[in-house]
Amino acid sequence: MENYLSKINGIDDLKRLKSSQLKELAAEIREFLLENISKTGGHLASNLGTVELTIALHHYLNSPTDKIIWDVGHQAYTHKILTGRKECFSSLRQKDGISGYPKCTESPHDIIGAGHSSTSISAAVGLSLARENLDQMGDIYAVIGDGALTGGMAFEALNHAGHIGADINVILNDNEMSIANNVGAISNYLSTLRNDPTVKRVQEDIEFLINKIPRIGKTVSNTVDRVKNALKYSFIQGVLFEEFGFNYLGPIDGHNIIELMKHFKQAEAIKGPVLLHVVTKKGKGYPPAEKNPDKFHGVGAFNIKDGSSKKSKLKPSYSQIFGETLSRMAAADKKIAGVTAAMAAGTGLDIFAEAYPERYYDVGIAEQHAITMSTGLARGGMKPVAAIYSTFLQRGYDQVIHDAALQNIDLTIAVDRAGIVGNDGETHQGLFDYSFLRPVPNLVMMAVKDAEQLQQMLYTAVNYEGPAVLRYPRGTAAGEYTPRKVEELQQIEIGKAEELIEIKEDMDLTILAVGSTVIPAQKAAEILNNNGYQTAVVDARFIKPLDEEIILKALKNSKNIITAEEQVLAGGFSSAVLELAADRGVAVKNIKRIGIGDEFVTHGGMEEMKKEYQLDARGILENALSLLSKAEEVKKLWPEKKD
Repeated sequence: MENYLSKINGIDDLKRLKSSQLKELAAEIREFLLENISKTGGHLASNLGTVELTIALHHYLNSPTDKIIWDVGHQAYTHKILTGRKECFSSLRQKDGISGYPKCTESPHDIIGAGHSSTSISAAVGLSLARENLDQMGDIYAVIGDGALTGGMAFEALNHAGHIGADINVILNDNEMSIANNVGAISNYLSTLRNDPTVKRVQEDIEFLINKIPRIGKTVSNTVDRVKNALKYSFIQGVLFEEFGFNYLGPIDGHNIIELMKHFKQAEAIKGPVLLHVVTKKGKGYPPAEKNPDKFHGVGAFNIKDGSSKKSKLKPSYSQIFGETLSRMAAADKKIAGVTAAMAAGTGLDIFAEAYPERYYDVGIAEQHAITMSTGLARGGMKPVAAIYSTFLQRGYDQVIHDAALQNIDLTIAVDRAGIVGNDGETHQGLFDYSFLRPVPNLVMMAVKDAEQLQQMLYTAVNYEGPAVLRYPRGTAAGEYTPRKVEELQQIEIGKAEELIEIKEDMDLTILAVGSTVIPAQKAAEILNNNGYQTAVVDARFIKPLDEEIILKALKNSKNIITAEEQVLAGGFSSAVLELAADRGVAVKNIKRIGIGDEFVTHGGMEEMKKEYQLDARGILENALSLLSKAEEVKKLWPEKKD
C-alpha cells in the first residue's frame, strides 16, 4: 500500500493527491498521531476527530491566502502536519519544540494563535474587515467546537458578524463534547439538529392546534400564527444561526472528505456569513479514545495497545485532594456547592459531583457566568466554591471585581493550575493571578505549599466570610497526603505567615517564599545552614493580606533577602513586599527576587521549566550564594549529578 503521508511536506504536496487518495491519507495521519502522541503526550481525542475536516480544508483552500482560524487550537495537529511540521512533530510540546497550539511565530499558516476558547469567530470578523478595507483576497474559515460555542464571546461575534454581513465561513465542529460532556441549551439545540425531530415537532404542534382552537377562547388566527412559527422552527434546521444572520448548511458528515469539500464549494457561492454544521466523533479511529474521549483529551505518554499510561502511579494531585476535601466538608455542611466551567475532572470537582450531584453546577465554557452565578448562590445562602484554572480565571476578571469583591460576597475561588503548567505552554501558564487579583479590595488570597496545607486552606477559605482565593499548582501534591476529617481541620489566621526557620537578629539571609516555592526554599536554606550561613525561611501563606509583622521583622533583621514566587514578578508577591517596605519606611538592603520576568513562558516539562527559571531548590541556592558573594560555592554545596 502506498504511503501518501511520506510524500507530504507542505500544502502543495497535499494538493497533488486525488480526492480518492485522501481517505487513505487520513488513516495514515491517525497512525502518525497515535505513534507520536503516545510518546510525547498531548491532545489526542480532539485531533483524531478532526483529521478529515483538516485534510478537506487544506485540499480545498489555499492557505495562508485563505485563512483558517482554529478555536482553542488543541485540534490543530493535522494542520501542523500538513503545513510543513511533520518532520519535527516528535518535538511536540517539548522544550524548544513545536507548540501544541497554533502559534503565529511558528508558521504563516497559523493565522491566529489560540489556547483559550470562543475566540475564532471574533478573529474571523476582524480579518474580514481588514480584507475589505485593504482590498485583499482569500476566504476566511473559523473552526469552532460545540463546547467553545457555549462561550459568550462566540455569541457576541456571531451577533456582530450577522449584523454587518461579514463574508466569513464558520465551521461548527460538533462532536458533542468539549473536554467533558457539553452542557446547556446550546448543546441540547445541536443535539436536536443531529437527531432531526421534525416529525415529532409537527405532530405536537398539530395536536396543539386541534386542542386549542375552540376550547380556550383563543382566536383561530392567533393559533394558526403559532403553528406557522412552530413549523418554521421544525422544518428550518439551524434557525438559531439563521436568526443571527448566518446561512446554515448541515448537518455534514465530518469524516467524509468529499462531502465536506462539496459544502465548502456551496458556502463559497453564498455572500455573507455561513455556518457549516459539521458532525465529527471525538477520538475517531482509536477505540479507547472513542469510548472515553474525556480521558483522552489531554494525555501523557501512553501504551497504544490499550491506552494505559506509561507513567507509574503517582501520588495524589492537588486537584484530587481539593475534590476529596471539599466532598468531606460538604458532608458536614449542606450549604457547600461546587461550580465548574466545563472542567470537572481537571479541577477534581468530578469527585464532588459524584457525591453531591444536587449541589454541583457545570456551567459550560463560561467563566464569567460561573463567577457571577456563584455570587447569586452565595447571596441565596449557599457557600459556593468555584474551581477554575488560573489561565481561565483571566476571562472572569471583571466578575471577580464587580460581582464578588465589590459586594464582599462569601465566595471561594479555587485557582487550579497556578504557576508553570508545562507542556501546554504560553496560553495555559497560570502566572498572572497574584498580579491581577492582589489589587482587588476585599479579596483574601492564599497559596498552597503542600497536601496538608491545601486541606487547611480550603477549610479556611470556605469558612471565611467574604471572597477568598485559594491558589495551588498543577500535578502531584508535595508532602504526604493524610485525608483529614472535618473536625481535624482548622482555620488559619487570615494574613498570618509562618516562620519555618526562625528569624533571629543579624541573619545572613531570609528567604520569603510563597506557595510552591516554599519547600524548595526550605531545602536550599537547610544546605546553607549546614554550611555556616544563618538563613531563615518564611512561608508567607497569604499574598493578601501580607503578614506585615513577620515580613518587616525579616527586612530589619536580615543582611540579605530573597523572595520566591512561581508567578510574574511585576505586581506579584515580591512587589507587595517592596511596597510594604516603602510604605513603612524600612530600608531594603540586598534583595533578590526570584520569579518570572517580563516574558511569556513557553512550553516544556514542568520541572524543566522551573529549573530554567530557578524556581527549584538549586536555583534558589544559586541566587542565595550569589547574593552572599559566594557564587563559586554552588558546585561544592550542590554538585552536579553525573550521568
